[in-house]
Amino acid sequence: MFKSRKFISGILVSALAMSATVKAETLDIEITNLSHGIYFTPLLVSAHNSEMHLFQVGENASMELQAMAEGGDISGLVSMTDAAGALNVENPASGLLAPGASVSLSDWDTENQDVLSLVAMLLPTNDGFVGLDAWPIPSAAGRYTLYLQGYDAGTEANDEVLNGDTGGMPGMPGFPANPGANGGTGGSGVTSTEENTTVHVHRGNLGDTDATGGVSDIDSRIHRWLNPIAKVVVTVK
Repeated sequence: MFKSRKFISGILVSALAMSATVKAETLDIEITNLSHGIYFTPLLVSAHNSEMHLFQVGENASMELQAMAEGGDISGLVSMTDAAGALNVENPASGLLAPGASVSLSDWDTENQDVLSLVAMLLPTNDGFVGLDAWPIPSAAGRYTLYLQGYDAGTEANDEVLNGDTGGMPGMPGFPANPGANGGTGGSGVTSTEENTTVHVHRGNLGDTDATGGVSDIDSRIHRWLNPIAKVVVTVK
């Protein structure tokens, strides 16, 4: 029995391994929203081969990732991973995962898939998402804790303006909704450009405290965050 802590691809992993010889067959997974005021749109949890990625930091977002990051639509990523033989769990929380809330998967048979990925849009943001990119599923039974970052898809300027009509459509400005109904309206926009157009670590919301104007429709007292934004506990049986 040993205990280890190390950083792997920007994710802090804490593992208590019980055996180095047990083959991973089933997983229990608990996902927790660590934020104060950010909601996760319906999650996609995918076990797949190591050749595939739902996203990669420093690379351009796919159309499927853009649709998820800007509007919470996971259907394109589901189709893409299904076609490659992945095992998917869609929307395990049956809707939004609220700040501080958790959702669990039990006895999930990964059928010898190599890696685990996870994505969901962050609301309210323009194109922010929480993500786990192709984490190797351990062969040793044990409990593994991962702390996930929020990422920016790089596909839209973070204007922080609520646009419920078209804000969730790829390529359209604004964010589609504020589920907590605790932001503002009438913002002029924080920015109209995005300097880094590849997937990168999200710099967080700026926000303001003006409920009927200012530069942002996001409340800085509620919707700002510092990474990590999610905790994932994987129990390998």
